Amino acid sequence: MSLDAATRDEIAAQLAAAERDHAVIERITARYPDATVEDSYAIQAAWRDKALAEGRRIAGRKIGLTSKAMQAATGITEPDYGVMFDDTVYASGSEIRHGDFLNVRIEVELAFALKAPLEGPDCTLEDVLAATDYVVPALEVLNSHIELEGRTIVDTISDNAAYGAMVVGDTRVRPEDIDLRWIAALLRRNGEIQETGVAAGVLDHPATGVAWLANKFHQHGDRLEAGELILAGSFTRPMWVEKGDEVVCEYKGLGDVRCRFI
Repeated sequence: MSLDAATRDEIAAQLAAAERDHAVIERITARYPDATVEDSYAIQAAWRDKALAEGRRIAGRKIGLTSKAMQAATGITEPDYGVMFDDTVYASGSEIRHGDFLNVRIEVELAFALKAPLEGPDCTLEDVLAATDYVVPALEVLNSHIELEGRTIVDTISDNAAYGAMVVGDTRVRPEDIDLRWIAALLRRNGEIQETGVAAGVLDHPATGVAWLANKFHQHGDRLEAGELILAGSFTRPMWVEKGDEVVCEYKGLGDVRCRFI
């Protein structure tokens, strides 16, 4: 890491204030061009610990940058991750305040509800499926507290991997009952189709990202816990949404997930 602990803590405090005030701060890499990915995860961890100290509770984790195209666009060769607090989880059909987020976009994903812990360093796709209670369709609301222009992966990870919220569907499926790779989705905004995708676009199988995360956590002396919900990565491009937009995503065999931004 190139940043000292005091600098990382100061950036984490700036991000916490930006979240509270719905504000955008200058890019970290504009101010600290030598900042590394390790620095960015340390900043995210400092921000997370501040939130936990204030009484927020972890609901699960998100995985991002699971497609080769997005990895190439950001100059990183592996996915990234962030934390999800329980006050950011919405049920399908919810009305969501658009003004609570910045640079609002939607991604189409599957979420894995764990019934057993997952721990590296050798966690496999099969381990993930065995530890999963059920899989549920979900939409991720992307949010950014760091200016978008010129942003790098260091900025994104520091900003909790651009996670804002999750909208969870009603249909639960056991992983042994369906080939998760072939779950397809149609994403609509105000009735017009905007994006389509198939879950195999996430690292050839959406559970692969969860295994990656368990192994990554092991490097930090941590593990994924039973009861956590793991958002496994998008298999569509981000779709921009504005105040007043109604979003509906139809999943083959899993019903739909919908929300409206007010």
